[in-house]
Amino acid sequence: MKEKVEKKEKQKKRLWQSKAVKIILLIFLLLIIAGVVFAGIKLAPGYKDTSIKDRTNLVINNSNVTERLQKNGTYVYRDEKGVWYLSFEDVENFFDSHLYFDEKYQQVITTSGTQIASIEVGKNEMYVNSAKTEINGTVMEKDGKWYLPFSEMENVYNVEVTYIEGNDTIVIESLDKKLTRALINRNTSVKARDRSLCRTIEKLKKGDSVIIVAQFDDWTKIRTANGNIGFVKTKVLNNITEVRSDIVLPKQIEGQVNLVWDYYSEVASAPDRTGETIEGINVVSPSFFTLVRSGQGEIDTNIGEEGKAYIEWAHQNGYKIWPMLSNNSLRETTEEIMQDYKLRENLINNIVNVLVEYQLDGVNIDFENMNAEDKDLFSRFIIELEPRLKELGMVLSVDVTAPDGGENWSLCYDRNVLADVADYLIFMAYDQHGASSTEAGTVAGYDWVEVNIKKFLGQEGVAKEKLILAMPLYTRLWKEVAGEVTPTVVFMNEVEDYIPEGVEKVWNEDTKQYYIEYTEGDATYKMWIEDEESIKEKLGLIEKYELAGSAFWEKDRETPGVWTTLKEMSK
Repeated sequence: MKEKVEKKEKQKKRLWQSKAVKIILLIFLLLIIAGVVFAGIKLAPGYKDTSIKDRTNLVINNSNVTERLQKNGTYVYRDEKGVWYLSFEDVENFFDSHLYFDEKYQQVITTSGTQIASIEVGKNEMYVNSAKTEINGTVMEKDGKWYLPFSEMENVYNVEVTYIEGNDTIVIESLDKKLTRALINRNTSVKARDRSLCRTIEKLKKGDSVIIVAQFDDWTKIRTANGNIGFVKTKVLNNITEVRSDIVLPKQIEGQVNLVWDYYSEVASAPDRTGETIEGINVVSPSFFTLVRSGQGEIDTNIGEEGKAYIEWAHQNGYKIWPMLSNNSLRETTEEIMQDYKLRENLINNIVNVLVEYQLDGVNIDFENMNAEDKDLFSRFIIELEPRLKELGMVLSVDVTAPDGGENWSLCYDRNVLADVADYLIFMAYDQHGASSTEAGTVAGYDWVEVNIKKFLGQEGVAKEKLILAMPLYTRLWKEVAGEVTPTVVFMNEVEDYIPEGVEKVWNEDTKQYYIEYTEGDATYKMWIEDEESIKEKLGLIEKYELAGSAFWEKDRETPGVWTTLKEMSK
């Protein structure tokens, strides 16, 4: 009996041990699974620590660019004087896409907002809008890279540079961008992502101040006083205050720009417009200024008493004045200026001085017949001129021809850069067939104009709100004799005088112009007519492609109905 009892006890013991082993194994398995899950969470996006520990973090306008660009890296360092340097690459990426190194004078030229600055390599001085200032750093090379003394250039880029030593982070904040602050109303954790199960970046205490980057329903992206960027629950924020708003410079003209050039030669005086108004027009561009031949940036000013009276007339009638500055097709003079920064600077200073002296509203740059190889330097001139005018609230417009033309008349413009920098790019939509054409044809056919508008907006990358369509108030009468053509310019208001009695005008649907053709003796005459109907059709392209406005070459060639049509079709 005793043996049976002992046997049963041993069986119970073995059964218990077996169950215990199973329980231990199950617990162990669960621990392994839990460890794998936890490790998975730790390695998952949003939990993995992506912060940079081996170099200074660079935060620009609420974005940690060092973290975001860690594969390529950002380049920032501080010298023994405490000056913070930023690499050319970073300045180009975030502050000045047109940063330029001038080989001739071994200097860097940079523009931002209303400032243009130049710093010569190795010199502790900077010229801002041509005024000299001493600085504690200079342009320098380090480990094969070029750097700018960025913390010495806060006024150039309108930024505030702050170094957070405990977090080894430099924060660069643009002072023209919106800034909103808030207070933390309870102790909380800053998360790497907008979820609770996520890596904690920083612990915040009640009363801490943060910068709001972006707000969502339940989560808000913030920047802490330590320069860390992450997410907190929206409900932990209160006292939300907009410290500053985005600074947007007011436009000189709201709505559509309608400009007319008012040309007179260098040996003539400004026209007398007393008592005259021009319907639909809000900008006039008199030919006040031309380059002096071999003048190294000097300007011939043709204003005089008549011009002063013209300025008074224009302003009394509410017209903005963007006088034309022409290079008079002086290719060698233009080349000399474009290829030398100091001559460009001289020209820019002269432009600014005369615009201020005569209380003008902007300038229209009309440089033609330039070397194709000077294309980028002409862009530099416009890049360097723009901030000086913006500082004064003046408008910069630049005239260009159709793309894909001749070297000196078309390929000399980088339309994309010019439109990016200037307030307006004016497409001189003429001469489709000009004075040197070997065949008769229209000056500005609708189909040709539309094709080129598409090129501007497409291959040239010009923003529609920057593009002004300029139309001719003239045409040409073509005389053909034995295959040879001779053109004669005919003003719009003279067209009827050139049509013999009995010659019928026929509408051309492609060019959207009336066409005439007749013979006299051995000569055949052809003319594609510019009139109110053809102008109306081209104005329709402005509406169709939502362009910035219209321009007309030139005043006093039109029929009065053109301005009535313009007024009716303008927005």
